[in-house]
Amino acid sequence: MKILGLDPGLRTTGWGVIEADGNRLRHLAHGTVGSDASDPLAERLRDLHRALVAVLALHRPDEAAIEETFVNKNPGSTLKLGQARGAVMLAPALAEVPVFEYAANLVKKSLVGSGHADKVQVQAMVAMLLPGVGAAAADAADALAVAICHAHHRTSLRRWAEPRAAAAGGRA
Repeated sequence: MKILGLDPGLRTTGWGVIEADGNRLRHLAHGTVGSDASDPLAERLRDLHRALVAVLALHRPDEAAIEETFVNKNPGSTLKLGQARGAVMLAPALAEVPVFEYAANLVKKSLVGSGHADKVQVQAMVAMLLPGVGAAAADAADALAVAICHAHHRTSLRRWAEPRAAAAGGRA
């Protein structure tokens, strides 16, 4: 199972691809895509989307996981991040890749054991869980962390969905 992790941002969006086989995780690729702050917003969103479409075409993930937006003190920044997140989510959705969302605190807690871990702790744990990842930029490490979180939680998500699907199927 190939999982694409995404850490959305208007200036820089991190991405990471891992392979999950049960509890075994393997790093496949990671990087960042960005937009030029001097460009109009629509062009910046287009650039993020196009870059992620290329990542999807190259790595062909089975599922994608994205970090949920947190609310900043600055409403304008939160709105722009939300718009970037929409462009980022659209890329896998249009490629028919299921997209799962995780709160930043859950991602950190899943990897480090604390929902308030800092970026250095997250990067260290990503390097420990994915040997050979090297020194990933903070945004790419965050994206890999989201992918790892999804790999750990996806079995539970499937198990919880099965009884609901069976119950829904029994109703006419």
